[in-house]
Amino acid sequence: MIKVVEIKILPDDLHNEEKLRSLVLNKVKVDHFRIKAILLDKKSIDARGRGAKYVLRYNVYVDEEPKEEASFIKALPIVQQAKKVLIVGAGPAGYFAALEAIALGLRPIVLDRGKDVRARRRDLRAIQQEGLVNPDSNYCFGEGGAGTYSDGKLYTRSLKRGNYYQVLKILVEHGAPAEIMIDAHPHIGSNKLPKIVAELRKTIEKYGGEVKFNTRVVDFIIQNQQFKGVIDSAGQRYEAPATILATGHSARDIFYLLHDKGITIESKDFAIGVRVEHPQSLIDEIQYGQKHRHENLPASSYKLVSQVKDKGVFSFCMCPGGLIVPASTSPGELVVNGMSLSRRDSPFSNSGFVTAVDRRDYDHSKSGVFAGLQFQKELEQRFFQRGDGSQKAPAQRMTDFVLRKESPSLNPTSYIPGIYSAPLHQMLPIHLYDRLAQALEIFKYKMRGYYTEEANLVGLESRTSSPIRIPRNRQTFMHVEMTGLFPCGEGAGYAGGILSAAMDGQNVARKVVDYYKEML
Repeated sequence: MIKVVEIKILPDDLHNEEKLRSLVLNKVKVDHFRIKAILLDKKSIDARGRGAKYVLRYNVYVDEEPKEEASFIKALPIVQQAKKVLIVGAGPAGYFAALEAIALGLRPIVLDRGKDVRARRRDLRAIQQEGLVNPDSNYCFGEGGAGTYSDGKLYTRSLKRGNYYQVLKILVEHGAPAEIMIDAHPHIGSNKLPKIVAELRKTIEKYGGEVKFNTRVVDFIIQNQQFKGVIDSAGQRYEAPATILATGHSARDIFYLLHDKGITIESKDFAIGVRVEHPQSLIDEIQYGQKHRHENLPASSYKLVSQVKDKGVFSFCMCPGGLIVPASTSPGELVVNGMSLSRRDSPFSNSGFVTAVDRRDYDHSKSGVFAGLQFQKELEQRFFQRGDGSQKAPAQRMTDFVLRKESPSLNPTSYIPGIYSAPLHQMLPIHLYDRLAQALEIFKYKMRGYYTEEANLVGLESRTSSPIRIPRNRQTFMHVEMTGLFPCGEGAGYAGGILSAAMDGQNVARKVVDYYKEML
């Protein structure tokens, strides 16, 4: 029998094992000799009321021992001689599709336009320090995709998508801290994720899969409405009965290629805005209600959402103790994103602050299905206006943004390329600006102290999700018209973060197995 017990404790007692055990035993109400194990199952923080408290949920094993969980890695078969499946993209969707394919007896061949995580670092350094953007290797493209350098947040509300517990368990088996299994809002950190991603690749290769970098897909092999494979920029052909397309939300060339080949794609809603950067100490004081954060409490986070003129305005990808980074994927554009290291010990807090965008927000008569993408691209080019070729970002104090005036000075920032004062209120389309400004007026009452001249707004945050969806059949997950093509993950419009993308990759791999069975 397993009894579930929940206790609340002060941060002072977080590591007091004797006291924690005593509190749990007092709640179980059975003879203590019958208790075989007490295991922490979930940890969260309740910051309501006076002072933050930890909420700990335990599984107490009464008259039985905990069962040892089977290892995912140890159960994998060797698939060197198995039937192949092509996977385009080595992000969370692609790698977890590959692992699931191996588990189900298929041999994945993963193709990625970028570099492995180690080689990728040089290109990240180049964009940070020199403003040089490698279109195939940056914060969005390369091994691990955008998720490798975006904090490693592993929280999702999309639990119906699949077994999120299994995804976390696989990450732990590849070097992630065990705490992600119990934290209510788990994260890994951009300093630890590269090694974990590399370990995922080693497992794929060890059991017979293949991963090829610097392999940019430039053409598709199609015969009689059957998707047969792809061709890379060197002219190399890769063929298999099924191809999983998991290229991420920024692979614009793939969207254009799909369209050129007559493969149906659709425009979809997305979001655009800026990054908000506060001092982390200010956010801690607001959230925890105390001037100095307790050493046992993590850097605090927040989530804000409102409706303005029938459109959502919300915080996105909040990075406590984090950094703002340049996320452009082509020269001549300015895109910012956020990340945190594992300790989340930066003195800054940042979050996307965006408004939903749909076809009513832009002229969709000119570019057809690409109208939203074109709108996104034109704004990114507008924000790259400094003229010196750098990735310095335009910025404005939050209060000045609402008052529609340029900031004579700016607050310190974590953004390494640097920021400069600019009229974001004029650079954004007026209807987007109005929604953002009105939301700030609302948020200052929802979260007292959030609205402050101590915060910078840094633009442009425009890669929250893909402006394009690649439609697939709800039952088979295959493209609605193209047999053998399986759209997957964020780039296809079916995920919104590391965890949901990974689960989508697993789900698509299972559908590929079903497809292969039907072919027999």
